[in-house]
Amino acid sequence: MSVRIGGAGALALALSACGGGPRPAPTPPPATSIAAEVDAIAAMLDRGEVKPARKRLAAALKREPMNPSLQLLRDSIERDPVELLGPQSYAYTVRGGDTMAGIAARLLGNRLKAYQLARYNKVENPSTLTVGTVLRIPGQPPRAPAPTPPPRRADPAPARPAPAPVAKPKPAAPPRPSSTRPRPLAPAAPGSPRSTRARRPRRWSCFAAPPRSIPATRRLAAISPAPNASPRRFARVGKTI
Repeated sequence: MSVRIGGAGALALALSACGGGPRPAPTPPPATSIAAEVDAIAAMLDRGEVKPARKRLAAALKREPMNPSLQLLRDSIERDPVELLGPQSYAYTVRGGDTMAGIAARLLGNRLKAYQLARYNKVENPSTLTVGTVLRIPGQPPRAPAPTPPPRRADPAPARPAPAPVAKPKPAAPPRPSSTRPRPLAPAAPGSPRSTRARRPRRWSCFAAPPRSIPATRRLAAISPAPNASPRRFARVGKTI
């Protein structure tokens, strides 16, 4: 009986030894990126949560001690802002939609300098920035952009003189037909033989034809046959008349 109890006890011990072995270590949560850590620390500082931001910054610096963004945030918490940003400053009035990070990005060139700017103006909680608040911005005021000159109009090209009208050649006149009619003779000068002859009275002979203006009966009466004229010639003269 005792042997059976001993065997059962040994079996229980063996089973307990198998079940009570070392358990695997739990898997650690994945480490966040440094960029995400920088954004988270900057958001804490913007809300004025300095202590938790300092603790998280220390842990991030252990992972990457030479990270420039982490070093800038450490200086924003530990160092004097006037030493970091300089004593010279100008006034700036907060407008609608402005945030401390936005002003730092626009006027200082880096949004991570927002907590430095808040300490420079003695603002404990940058997220409570209100419109109309006058801040001191380190450095020189930005110059206003020079007005853009109006576009210069191009000078008009000089007008070209109008071309002189080209005279068209006149068509040649058609050749005149040669006149076949003889030119009338010029009147003879007075005293010339021709004019003297023209002035002489014309003598009528019995054989010449009388002018048409004289009636035929008067013509026959005016003609007197010569004494020695033959009747045949006279008849021929009468016929001709």
